[in-house]
Amino acid sequence: MKSQIISIEGKKIKDIELPKVFSSKIREDILKKTFESEQIAHPYGPSFVAGRQHSASGIIRHIRHKWKSGYGRGMSRIPRKIHWRRGTQFYWIGAEVSGTRGGRRAHGPRPEGTVQIRKINKKERKLAIFSAIAATASSDKVIGRYNRIDEIKEVALPVIVESKISELKTKELINALDKILGKLSIQKEKNYRSGKGKLRNRKYKNSRGLIIITGNDEKIKTDMIESVRVKGLMVSDLYPSGRIAVYTEKAIKDLENIDKVNAGVKEK
Repeated sequence: MKSQIISIEGKKIKDIELPKVFSSKIREDILKKTFESEQIAHPYGPSFVAGRQHSASGIIRHIRHKWKSGYGRGMSRIPRKIHWRRGTQFYWIGAEVSGTRGGRRAHGPRPEGTVQIRKINKKERKLAIFSAIAATASSDKVIGRYNRIDEIKEVALPVIVESKISELKTKELINALDKILGKLSIQKEKNYRSGKGKLRNRKYKNSRGLIIITGNDEKIKTDMIESVRVKGLMVSDLYPSGRIAVYTEKAIKDLENIDKVNAGVKEK
């Protein structure tokens, strides 16, 4: 299987033989299974010290003629924090316990019980990575994912660009991608969300545009376009199958040794 390397000006440089990974069989069932295993639920629960950060001390004693006694006052014996005192007279209010204002939650959810990690076999994860990469070279998969693209005959898939693209600044990079991809140049879009999500810290929705896959020693200088190194590539980066991906020349060389790379483990 062959493809061509394109310059940052959008012109063909030379033909190249693609690694075997691009000829892999696309297994949608394994892709979905691996994608779900990579989704980890965010821990939900109160802070360990929530409602317990007051100066409330001890229990009010029910004994006559004793210091800090609640005898004869009709007071519940709960932890209280002192606002002021005059001699043996106190002005204090309840704190810490769940029945008081600002107190802790009675039986809140425990964060450690909400994290569910789904395990996946190594061979299945490897097969899923191969399938996701092979789908980026399939015109049927790309057209199936992006409905507004009628034809992509102008661009040879997979899209391979000279490694000079990793040195470009943001404006130069966007102009280069427009020359290389033409109609396929889909950038990330930030849309205003409708509904109650705006009140819950989800004001905007971000659509996933194209992704640039670089070599292990390269790095894209902008965050406007998503990028990932070969060694940190995961199924969730390319799922659903058919995402528009731009490979650098060094990334193609690193993909030849993808069996030796710890693919599927996110970089820290």
